[in-house]
Amino acid sequence: MRLLIIGSLDGQIGAASRIILARGAKISIADDVGQGLEVLREKGADLVMVDVNRDIRALIESLVAERITVPVVACGIASDAAAAVRAIKAGAKEYIPLPPDAELIAAVLEAVSADSGALIYKDPRMAQTVRLAEQVAGSDAGVLITGESGTGKELMARHIHNKSKRAAQRFVAVNCAAIPEALLESELFGHEKGAFTGAVARRVGKFEEAAGGTLLLDEISEMDVRLQAKLLRAIQEKEIDRVGGTQPVKVDVRIVATSNRNLEEEVRRGAFREDLYYRLNVVTLALPSLRERPLDIALLAEHFIRKYSEANGMAGRPLTAEARQALLHHGWRGNVRELENCMHRAVLLAGGDEIGAESLILSGGGATSADPLVAQAAQAAQAAQAAMAGPARGDLVGKTVAEVERDLIIDTLSHCLGNRTHAATILGISIRTLRNKLKQYADDGVPVPPAGGEGERAPA
Repeated sequence: MRLLIIGSLDGQIGAASRIILARGAKISIADDVGQGLEVLREKGADLVMVDVNRDIRALIESLVAERITVPVVACGIASDAAAAVRAIKAGAKEYIPLPPDAELIAAVLEAVSADSGALIYKDPRMAQTVRLAEQVAGSDAGVLITGESGTGKELMARHIHNKSKRAAQRFVAVNCAAIPEALLESELFGHEKGAFTGAVARRVGKFEEAAGGTLLLDEISEMDVRLQAKLLRAIQEKEIDRVGGTQPVKVDVRIVATSNRNLEEEVRRGAFREDLYYRLNVVTLALPSLRERPLDIALLAEHFIRKYSEANGMAGRPLTAEARQALLHHGWRGNVRELENCMHRAVLLAGGDEIGAESLILSGGGATSADPLVAQAAQAAQAAQAAMAGPARGDLVGKTVAEVERDLIIDTLSHCLGNRTHAATILGISIRTLRNKLKQYADDGVPVPPAGGEGERAPA
């Protein structure tokens, strides 16, 4: 973690620095707001601690004007309540009283640097994707993460970074869709003083901020095709040109990109460069939609209930059986993001000791016509959960491994109403493996459930 301290902190800077260094942070120190802004432009930071007697409002306004996103925490004499109020009103996120308390500073640092990107899953489809991500994480290969909006593409990118040899370095994310086209080049590559109106000083871009670490280009399909050419050169040559600069700057970053569009289709219609697509697409991770990982719906719902119950100072409450049924049968067009919002509302609206179906506000009123197999997937999820409880061990004694495997496959297929695709997903095997197994069972005279569901016309 990189920490910038602005000001003298009333002579307590030595004590505060020792506490922070002991927590593993890297510290930069500036005497005033102007010097602090120079440090942020040149090096960046993950957190700013500023003396309450400095001009915090001017600092916040400068950060906004220069699009520098970093949390600001004010520090000052504990008894100066008026100064603390002024700092918070000026835009500081927190106020830390001095002299410094080790546990309080540790809590602030932990809150800022805490990894909120832990992946939560148990569905075999998601588990397979995570295994592939961890398999390629140790390399420096570019990774393209695709999936519908709300499936957790940025979380997966952070997971790859945390599992890589670059984990000790920075993870920097750029949302290519949220930054105006005219500013994105400067945001990525930086600029020199006077390069354009508003460029009051030289500033490093996200490529340089992520030096030694990972750069996430979120929703890269939204990037203008002209800027794609400069990005391609930066990736190939491992050097960038600041806007208004005269000398190239060497950079060492790993690129991870995400898109909720079909980039091959974007290439065909000329909206995305083919050479950049193949440069990014060394490894592709296709994140399944929430509809395709039904075993995770209840698990994630319970996680969000705990999260928002704690955030709102409320006791955690379980879901009723009816609420679980409603969640399992919903279409989830917004995927995990939609589920999170749904559970946040439910925590606030629910009365009593449980969260019932009446507290769920589901968009579209449940499963949609665009998702005709959601109900089947939900049934399969329930069956799989029941199967996880497992038969009594005595029921397995005397059976061979092949017989247990056969019974599991046949039972799962029956619960999926014959749908081979969903059964393979639940079982965590490929559709080809499943078809080969079923052909073997049929040849052995074992009754096999007939094919059913969308696209299931071929015989086993």
